Amino acid sequence: MKILVALLVFSLIIIIHELGHFLLAKKNGITVVEFSLGMGPRLLSVQPRGGTRYSLKLLPLGGSCLMLGEDGEEEGEGAFGSRSVWARIAVIAAGPLFNFLLAFVLSIFIIGTIGYDAPVLLSVAEGSPAQEAGLQAGDRIVRMNGKRIRLYRQVSDYGIFHPGKTVAFQYEREGELYEAVVTPEKTEEGYRFGIGGSVNYRQKTNPVETLGYSAYEVYYWIDTTIQSLRLLVTGNVGLEDVSGPVGVVNVIGETYEQSQSDGALYVWLNMLNIAILLSANLGVVNLLPIPALDGGRLVFLFLEAARRKRISPDLEARIHFTGLMLLMFLMLVVMFSDVGKILS
Repeated sequence: MKILVALLVFSLIIIIHELGHFLLAKKNGITVVEFSLGMGPRLLSVQPRGGTRYSLKLLPLGGSCLMLGEDGEEEGEGAFGSRSVWARIAVIAAGPLFNFLLAFVLSIFIIGTIGYDAPVLLSVAEGSPAQEAGLQAGDRIVRMNGKRIRLYRQVSDYGIFHPGKTVAFQYEREGELYEAVVTPEKTEEGYRFGIGGSVNYRQKTNPVETLGYSAYEVYYWIDTTIQSLRLLVTGNVGLEDVSGPVGVVNVIGETYEQSQSDGALYVWLNMLNIAILLSANLGVVNLLPIPALDGGRLVFLFLEAARRKRISPDLEARIHFTGLMLLMFLMLVVMFSDVGKILS
């Protein structure tokens, strides 16, 4: 059952991404040859007369929206290259945008049901740097080094992305604003400020606030993904810390099993929360300027818009194919790493 739930969550995120490409392609008169969920050989396939082929494929690890002439092999009416550069930019950007919209809609369900994790300190350790700086339990963190704080996760994550960095806290106590500068102390477990809180400390909101905090929830996951990629690029984390589709499905399945003891409501809330994380993550990763990804395609399209002349479709297709092969190799490396972690 847990594998089925994991595949359903993963498939929802992929199909929404591809749906963005599909709807904008149709709107701009681009012929969609095939819209598929999964990769590899077809299991099921339906094609209305003269229309798009809709397919379910063997490997439930991705999906595609194959447009006529997308890689430069076709020209003429209905081909991808026959539309204006801005129409093509809209089609390519729609995939990541739909992922962000999905994350926003799912966030509304979570925050509307249980509220948001308020950035309120539940405890301050005796003799800790935070206590010496004047912080107390009940303080609401407003800013950290000038960055606006709206969720407790931002407080707890700050040390991960800025290890050992002195932080200027701005906090609210009984309606008044105060400031405190705290330098974390190094321990065997890492750097610590000596503050405690919980993502389970939730505050309910009215409908307008729910929309605002839902948008901020999406921002939080986009920002977290970008910060995580920065750590990967700078070598602060390695490939062994990265999960691919196999690892993601395993995490979803384990979370599903662990949530069952809390009841059906919390099972669904946890699944929605994972879907938000993954959907925002997919949107950001697809916008990276890497050949074969949406971001790589957008680079060529923006260059075309600036030059007012299309780059050779054959050259672009070869670059994207090379990028795809490198990405497939990376996926295999990550997949074997995921399997090793599962079996260990």
